[in-house]
Amino acid sequence: MKPLHLSMNSLQDVPQVAAKLLPLLEQYPVAAFYGELGAGKTTLIAEICRQLGVPGAVTSPSFAIVNEYLSNSGSTIYHFDFYRIKDIAEAYDIGYEEYFFSGNICLIEWPERIEELLPDEFIQVFIEAHPDGMRSVTVQQAGNTE
Repeated sequence: MKPLHLSMNSLQDVPQVAAKLLPLLEQYPVAAFYGELGAGKTTLIAEICRQLGVPGAVTSPSFAIVNEYLSNSGSTIYHFDFYRIKDIAEAYDIGYEEYFFSGNICLIEWPERIEELLPDEFIQVFIEAHPDGMRSVTVQQAGNTE
């Protein structure tokens, strides 16, 4: 997969960026979202979930580590936030492998804290906030490309 370069000049651009990620999630259900605090990771994930048919609010699972959403079509989506974990053992404690290898979509914030646990193939979504409020989004395949 060739890297995909997108931009979000305002919140109105978030749905178009999310729509471009949906087909990739069919092939790579695990997506790791990288970016500083306030870059827009949760906002983009919430829009992806909305487009996947998740009713209601999507919020960052900062304290719970993982939120489980059920879409209108009955599919399960997992949303992780590893910002607050102190040790990788916490990921083992929640049974990360049951989620990451379930075949269900897993949307992961702060994946750099558990990177060695990610599957062989996943997509990386890098969000960079610029001083003018614009966001640059780069999407690429990670892991084993054979």
